[in-house]
Amino acid sequence: MTRIAIDCMGGDHGPSVTVPAAIRFLAEQSSVQLLLVGREEVLRPLLGAQADHPRLRVVHASEVVGMDESPSLALRNKKDSSMRVAINQVKSGDADACVSAGNTGALMAISRFVLKMLPGIDRPSLCAPLPTSRGHTHLLDQGANVDCTAQQLLQFGVMGTALVAAMERKEKPTVGLLNIGEEDIKGNEVVKAAAELLRRSDLNFVGNVEGDGIYRGCADVIVCDGFVGNVALKTSEGLAQMLAGSLRDEFKRNWLTRLAALFAISVLNRFKKRFDHRCYNGAILLGLKGISVKSHGSADELAFGNAIRRAFDAAENRVLERIAAQMAQMTQLQPLAAEEVQ
Repeated sequence: MTRIAIDCMGGDHGPSVTVPAAIRFLAEQSSVQLLLVGREEVLRPLLGAQADHPRLRVVHASEVVGMDESPSLALRNKKDSSMRVAINQVKSGDADACVSAGNTGALMAISRFVLKMLPGIDRPSLCAPLPTSRGHTHLLDQGANVDCTAQQLLQFGVMGTALVAAMERKEKPTVGLLNIGEEDIKGNEVVKAAAELLRRSDLNFVGNVEGDGIYRGCADVIVCDGFVGNVALKTSEGLAQMLAGSLRDEFKRNWLTRLAALFAISVLNRFKKRFDHRCYNGAILLGLKGISVKSHGSADELAFGNAIRRAFDAAENRVLERIAAQMAQMTQLQPLAAEEVQ
């Protein structure tokens, strides 16, 4: 039985989304136990007939971390927040993973403080899948680290490779480095140094990947710093929403376009399902001694349910053990490579 702790109070919508999503996932997955963390007086009325479900438990937490709250203040002053209590469940071994749609900075700070880092990893990295013409890729970092060293980018490559190998059963996932050009001479000094480290590693490095290469599926794992990754992610989501809205407007333009929409409805539904960003919700905070998953703050029931599934799959496939094992293999190579690059 895989146990998932859910911060039910976090996010823009709180329990009105997190609780129904949890109940639906409980019905879909027979081998999961859910710990719903939050104010018991708020959560229990929302459970209805599921209040006494044998695989569901409410864990009371008296405080809530605000979406605009300072991460440092949340870490210091709110030790009984739903977010911290959910993470504590992983630390204590009562849960195998936790999920939150709350304040991203607070989740990263509290997760790192409570769970600690795996050996050989400097910083945690947010990693989530993105759709491509060939299926999907994994982009990291998506916002946990604004500035990174070449060595940290190499570590991201190791963690992303371990994640894909574990969850998708790929023996040697390909790794690309997000850059402004495919040529070796392109990029700033950090990116050039990172490319050299990746080439000297035992990862399946395929070289630099430009922005359009993300969606062409040029690599299973694409590495970048959190500033670049977050801009790429949010730009992609904005473009997808704009195109979907524009397409709807065009089909509603007149009776002929409405008629055309009826004939195209099956194609449009498949298109929506394939590129709906809600289906890719749930970024794993890799590098910690525990699984912590960040959902979009604005997630609806479908999106939050997918974040829960992401946490479940990571725990089931022993992602942490894979990362730790691969980092152990890299410990001798990393210092040597870093010295040669410098």
